[in-house]
Amino acid sequence: MLARVPASSANLGPGFDTLAVALSLYVEVRVEPSDELIVSSEGCGAGLFDDERHLAVRVAERVLGHQRFKVHVNSDIPLSRGLGSSAALAVAAAAAAGSSRPLGAGVWVDGHAENAAASLLGGLVVAAGHDDDAFARQLLLDPAWRFVVVVPEQPLATVDARRVLPERVPFGDAVANLTSLGLLIAGLARHEDFVASAMSDTLHQPYRSTLLPFADDLLAALREAGAAGSCWSGAGSSMLALVTEDTATSVATAAREYLFRRGVAGEVLELRADTQGLVTTR
Repeated sequence: MLARVPASSANLGPGFDTLAVALSLYVEVRVEPSDELIVSSEGCGAGLFDDERHLAVRVAERVLGHQRFKVHVNSDIPLSRGLGSSAALAVAAAAAAGSSRPLGAGVWVDGHAENAAASLLGGLVVAAGHDDDAFARQLLLDPAWRFVVVVPEQPLATVDARRVLPERVPFGDAVANLTSLGLLIAGLARHEDFVASAMSDTLHQPYRSTLLPFADDLLAALREAGAAGSCWSGAGSSMLALVTEDTATSVATAAREYLFRRGVAGEVLELRADTQGLVTTR
């Protein structure tokens, strides 16, 4: 079985561990019967763990109950950059191995459901729950939206990004995020209704900004160049700008100029929302 799923960007500012959107970068996993375990990979992360340690192997073994299979992974999703690479790989591997609940595999890897749900369903999703109790629903996403994603060469492990978060947050900060979340959902559904404060966050981005000194300035530069809003993509290190077809090129150009000016190695991607999610072929 061959399974393909898209990358995802989670949180989108105020939707911490809740919202995610599927993006037009992909990982493919093929799982076939074999007398012994055979692992191969290409693209992002190729050759890092072409053995039983590979996440695709661990997920497929969890589904099949053995290691008598051949698995091949081809990924365009950068690792440890806040683009849901682990969740996407887990969903694809579980589906390629024949799982009827690939969402659970993504949650098993991430501990939360939104990245896996976006990769599985496509589009904009809200998700909750743990392991096999996880569930997700698609939300309306205006097809006018595009996404400029700034992907620094510097990785940022999710565990490190979570380590800096506080155990408690002020009541006012929680209320502010709820307000932004409501505005964000409305604005993503109809781009004419988007307001600039909809991607404002007080729960995670201010604390994580200490890990990437360029983050705040870059987010501001994206908005100044015409982005409707900007935010961390997941736990970083990528940053995401919400744009339309009219503003995508100017925002992407400004992002490249910013990276060059600040001496930050990385790439800038102009992406669309993926609306298919998981696709399987035999």
